Amino acid sequence: MSRLFISLLFCLSVTIGCTPKPYFLNVSYDPTRELYEEYNQVFEEHWKKTTGKIIKCERSNGGSGSQARKVIGGLDADVVTLALAFDIDNISKHNNQLIAPDWQSKFPNNSCPYYSTIVFLVRKGNPKEIHDWDDLLKEEVKIITPDPKTSGGARWNYLAAWGYILEKEGTDDTAHAKAFEFVKAIFNAQKVPVMDSGARQATNTFVQNRVGDVLLAWENEALYFLTSKEGQELEIVYPSISILAEPPVAIVDKNVDKKGTREVAQAYLDYLYAPEGQEICAKHYYRPYNKEIAQKYGNRFGELKLFKIDDVFGGWANAQKTHFDDGGTFDQIGKK
Repeated sequence: MSRLFISLLFCLSVTIGCTPKPYFLNVSYDPTRELYEEYNQVFEEHWKKTTGKIIKCERSNGGSGSQARKVIGGLDADVVTLALAFDIDNISKHNNQLIAPDWQSKFPNNSCPYYSTIVFLVRKGNPKEIHDWDDLLKEEVKIITPDPKTSGGARWNYLAAWGYILEKEGTDDTAHAKAFEFVKAIFNAQKVPVMDSGARQATNTFVQNRVGDVLLAWENEALYFLTSKEGQELEIVYPSISILAEPPVAIVDKNVDKKGTREVAQAYLDYLYAPEGQEICAKHYYRPYNKEIAQKYGNRFGELKLFKIDDVFGGWANAQKTHFDDGGTFDQIGKK
């Protein structure tokens, strides 16, 4: 929704004697559409009940990197709920008046209210017998993954595959060389017939267009699509090892101060950590940090070993520079 359109709505409401609802925008990444569609409605009711005020919460979804660039370019976000910390750091780095450099200290769990991981979505019956990362190298297996240049989920996919090798082989130069060759084999054009810009597009390519044999997917995205009509023809495979994927949140300081929405932005993100918010996260297949809610929904999540990006890659800033910046390992494997 453009600023001009919002201004026109305001003028129209004044003309007809109505008071417009304050406009609040959450700029998020691809697979959170259903999560924040419900959460926004619940939060609007919570906000009215606790403050007596009316707020209209909107969402914008797309590839996480693309969404970050839109906020840098002027998209009037009150909060961002993106796929990885680097994208929020990127907004802060380009203009630290937009988001404070210490944004990750503002909310619990390094400003991550929920977490997920990377799993495999395969055709019913798993006809290509894909059980772990090594099986992706089978000659006949075609892989669907979004583009790491635009999608945060794809960067988690890439690092999950790289980290799998390091977890088996160690962290010396030889292990990294093996990881490079492994990821190169997975992400080459022969293996990946389509590389969409975002995770939801990639899921639609696999699920609806029936392209490929395996989708590298967020766990929450895979579980969600199992409930769809097409999901009857799919199943999830949990690899032995994957990455602990923590999508972070932040207030866009410059925008909320300009719009006068800091109070609601703080409450909006705080409520994600409340039992009600954690319940909504779990309902939409995100792993909650609240222990009671996690126990309640524990049966829906598979068990696997998870490694942290800080432990294996030295954090997102280092991972981005090494793997995804221009000239990094992703460019070196020859898949632009």
